[in-house]
Amino acid sequence: MRTAERGAGAVKPPTAAQRRIIEAADPETGRLSGTPAQLTGLVRARLAFRHPRPPHAYFLSPAGHRVRDEEVRRPAPDPAGPVPGSGVFAARTGTEASVAGSEGAARAREVRDAWEGLMELRRMTNADGARARPCAWERTHLVQAAALALEAAGLPPARPDREGYEVRGTPQPEAVAVREPSPDGLRACAAALERAGWQVGEHAGPRGGARYLLASPRRT
Repeated sequence: MRTAERGAGAVKPPTAAQRRIIEAADPETGRLSGTPAQLTGLVRARLAFRHPRPPHAYFLSPAGHRVRDEEVRRPAPDPAGPVPGSGVFAARTGTEASVAGSEGAARAREVRDAWEGLMELRRMTNADGARARPCAWERTHLVQAAALALEAAGLPPARPDREGYEVRGTPQPEAVAVREPSPDGLRACAAALERAGWQVGEHAGPRGGARYLLASPRRT
């Protein structure tokens, strides 16, 4: 009986999409905007209620207000910049001497979660909330940010037993160098970075050396 009572009063943790709707609620009234399915989902999660009078608008419940208050106090996430070997996610630059951590489907989930975290960081910290343009964190973590964009696009980083992309810092401000041994691979890296909001140019190495990319986060 006690278990049933706990379940009846429990508030499910909101999804990322529900958090965005909650954050966008009217700051004075708590009125919500969204699709009928989204709003109904918030009601089922006990985070909102539907007003009984026309126009039957949806508003944050007390639990929904608590979630919004927590989001306001929550520090911005650091999606891909921990110390390697710490057991926390780190984007793979292709320059690692050895590969540690998860692989396969588990790694793909970690990369996807990190990329979604970065998109949320863009929304939270860009003045206009733009998710298509890199944010300040990326401009201060150039190598990690570019590597995350490439790995999130499904491109393989180099490792001791295979070829792939390599991301390295450069003396130029706000620019990284990306190398990939095959022309097709280099073009795929350029396309992935451009989709992620980076400016990309292809260059030839000194004395006719291998071609590489210089990439910088777009500001506009």
